[in-house]
Amino acid sequence: MTDQLTSSFTVTGMTCAHCVASVTEEVQEIPGVTAVDVDLATGALTVTSAGPVDADAVRAAVDEAGYQLA
Repeated sequence: MTDQLTSSFTVTGMTCAHCVASVTEEVQEIPGVTAVDVDLATGALTVTSAGPVDADAVRAAVDEAGYQLA
C-alpha cells in the first residue's frame, strides 16, 4: 500500500453546496485522486492522491467546474 499525499488549494467564487459538488466532481476525475474535500466557507480544497497531483490538472478541473484557484 502506498502512502497517500495531500495537496491544498483555495477555490474562489463558490457560493453554495452545488458549487462544492461541481468542484468535487471535476477534481475526482483527475487520475490518482482518491479523495476530495471542499470547504465552502473558506474555499479550501484538499486533494488526497496516490501520488503527486499536478497543480495544472487541479486548476483545469476547477476551471471546468466554473471556478478559479486563488
